[in-house]
Amino acid sequence: MQTLKLVAVSAGLSSPSSTRLLADRLTEAARERLTEQEYAVEVQVVELRDHAVDIAKNFVTGFPSAELQHTIDAVTGADGVIAVTPVFTASYSGLFKSFFDLIDPDALTGTPVLLGATGGTARHSLVLDHALRPLFSYLRALVVPTAVYAASEDWGSGGDEYTDGLPSRITRAGHDLADLVAARGPAGDADDDEVVPFERQLADLRLD
Repeated sequence: MQTLKLVAVSAGLSSPSSTRLLADRLTEAARERLTEQEYAVEVQVVELRDHAVDIAKNFVTGFPSAELQHTIDAVTGADGVIAVTPVFTASYSGLFKSFFDLIDPDALTGTPVLLGATGGTARHSLVLDHALRPLFSYLRALVVPTAVYAASEDWGSGGDEYTDGLPSRITRAGHDLADLVAARGPAGDADDDEVVPFERQLADLRLD
């Protein structure tokens, strides 16, 4: 049985927080789908508020602490990432952006990423498209088409005949992430392109 690793990144500041709750539910929906497909799933949750000081120090010194580097390695080595931020001033939080500013622009290339955001009002739901998607497109991640925004009034709502409730949207988004992760397979299984030494390339040219 293959093992797949999901890492959820939550930028919630309070404890408990709706941001962490959304991250947990999205992760669980993806995990359940992968389990149904007979994968073993390893889940890790990153609370960015626990790394806030180290993130700030990294910008000043240019070097991450050992703990922060371990967290960065976990995110960049994941088979699938769930990234959830609270909305501040109609965009992602500064802590969320600061963490992903520390990620090498190529480190998430091709990695399936599920986006989520939380806020007090549904008016901020466009943050998913005008802020989060461009950020992860820049990082060359494979962004899941379905993203989830949860306003305060969404919690406990079952939706209506025109709009799916939050639980339905979470399930659909989690399944979409899981399907992309399963199609890609474990990150370590990807064959790296062979680096051919210059001398061998030159010898091959002489044989033509």
